[in-house]
Amino acid sequence: MYAKIFLNKAVGRPLGTLTDFHYFSIMMKKLDINQWNRKAHFDFFKAYDQPFFGITAMVDVTKAYRAAKQQQVSFFLYYLHKALLAINSIEEFRYRITQPNEVIIFDAIRAGATINRPDGTFSFSYLDFYPEFNAFNVHARSVIDEIRKTSGLPHTDRSQDVAYFSAIPWLKFTAIEHAMNSRVPDSVPKIAFGKYEEQNGCLQMPVAVHVHHALMDGVHVARYFELLQQLLNG
Repeated sequence: MYAKIFLNKAVGRPLGTLTDFHYFSIMMKKLDINQWNRKAHFDFFKAYDQPFFGITAMVDVTKAYRAAKQQQVSFFLYYLHKALLAINSIEEFRYRITQPNEVIIFDAIRAGATINRPDGTFSFSYLDFYPEFNAFNVHARSVIDEIRKTSGLPHTDRSQDVAYFSAIPWLKFTAIEHAMNSRVPDSVPKIAFGKYEEQNGCLQMPVAVHVHHALMDGVHVARYFELLQQLLNG
């Protein structure tokens, strides 16, 4: 059964200033856990003190980088859109634990992405999902322009219909750990992008994916990397 919830929040697409409200709707449904073939895995891993696991792999961004330069758009926003598109294409990445024994499937997932400022600090952004890159790009540029006029962390949002993205373009990493608040229930996927480098004529970029083990397994993360690579290749 779907439950349609209309939220009134000062997040997402700015309508002029950061004090304007962006009205949007979230479509969701409950997962029938008793009919889920992973019920035993859910019951097992949900009790863990730290139930997240992470996998880091290299992706080939040669074609994506070339496409971004040809279109004269931000390479970051180009690959972020592909990463968000992959999130929305795999159902398990849209699962969230909202109660101890309740899993919600969101119809669409937004990007909660860190945005760097010229002074060396960063803030959070909340970017709506658009299947088409051009619409996403216009929306994201508007949000980022507003965020870079601010200071501190005024955009913190605890909504569940997001996936968290971080870019660390100064460092080619092989693994990463995220800051976690054990006092706040959390089942949101966390994805980090590192520095891309040329290897054997191709541009390779590390991508780290951390997910809640009660909601998915390694096979689902492997599917994510496979789909992400296909989308980056165009």
